[in-house]
Amino acid sequence: MNLRISRRAALLGLGTLPLATPAFAQGAPIKVGVLHSLSGTMAISETALRDTVLMMLEWQNSQGGIGGRRLEAVVVDPASNWPLFAEKARELLQVHRVDVSFGCWTSVSRKSVLPVYEELNGLLFYPVQYEGEEESRNIFYTGAAPNQQAIPAVEYLLGPDGGEAQRIVLLGTDYVYPRTTNRILRGFLNSKGITNADIMEEYTPFGHSDWQGIVARVKRFAGEGKKTAIVSTINGDANVPFYRELGNQGIKAEDIPCVAFSVGEEELAGIDTRPLVGHLAAWNYFMSVDAPANRDFVGMWRNYIKNPRRVTNDPMEATLIGFKMWAQAVAKAGTTSVDAVRTAMIGQKVAAPSGYESEMKANHHLTKPVMIGEIQADGQFSIVSKTPTAIAAENWSPFIPENANRRRG
Repeated sequence: MNLRISRRAALLGLGTLPLATPAFAQGAPIKVGVLHSLSGTMAISETALRDTVLMMLEWQNSQGGIGGRRLEAVVVDPASNWPLFAEKARELLQVHRVDVSFGCWTSVSRKSVLPVYEELNGLLFYPVQYEGEEESRNIFYTGAAPNQQAIPAVEYLLGPDGGEAQRIVLLGTDYVYPRTTNRILRGFLNSKGITNADIMEEYTPFGHSDWQGIVARVKRFAGEGKKTAIVSTINGDANVPFYRELGNQGIKAEDIPCVAFSVGEEELAGIDTRPLVGHLAAWNYFMSVDAPANRDFVGMWRNYIKNPRRVTNDPMEATLIGFKMWAQAVAKAGTTSVDAVRTAMIGQKVAAPSGYESEMKANHHLTKPVMIGEIQADGQFSIVSKTPTAIAAENWSPFIPENANRRRG
């Protein structure tokens, strides 16, 4: 495919990569593992990330690869099966001998593969917001930590622009990310004077479809005299019936605003968003960002996918950032050796489609802006709040008591 390379060079910033050594340039193709669910409950979210990696790989090859070596994708499908993620990770590292992997969405899938990458000294780029409470020398986390998404989102709900909520409903899918994030949020809310009596917390399995009873309970909880808001850590295709039920029961943003941490443009593409106008999402990027780099990103994506209606989203941007940083680090190191690339990654910077510069810090997390967006009738988000600068990640939350003596950020 022709990606109009000259126009994209400014976006991707890879045209001026340092030359690698002659020995490096003479090597075999660089193998890039892609570890995303292409079937099952998470396919709604992860398939676009597979395609983002393939798009970036094709672009890089059109520029001559890295140091003269071409890139070759190795794609596997863990099928939203958490133990299978570990098996597929081992296959990528031991059978295909990939030089790097991009993959996972849920924290349970990441935790499934983490011991494999540590045991075999592989390198994984993880592109999705998560609960923190982790730091591995074999993973680079390009999504948000709680202080780059969850905490600012709830601060917004508690403030005048977010409706000055006094009661919070925590709705999540039943696995580690929602439960740990909500533990952090409960500590944060308590610190703001909101007692446990004013916090409702419920979890549902992956793929949950019957939301009528839960949404009815939310309405009763909100009807007890205090301004109420919903914080959603619902993941995957369960979001479609959840949002449909909000509309069915007439829950409007001006009455009970809902802020989501795992719903972006891709998930909304399959929903009638007209009843959801005004509900919120918190991310580090929205497709509606008005920035030259974002216009190039959206154009590049639609040109690659050959569909002028396809959307971009936050985890796609995080995938792009991670890929660019990895390519820069390989070129700087002059090798794909994991140890050398890991060292070269620290301090890498990318002018991101968000309109901000992201930098990889020593804790393997990015600096990122925080944005709050309101759902619009066309399935896009209107950005109603954003930080003036990118902020560093605190992957060990101060609202977890055990972290009192840990280094953060």
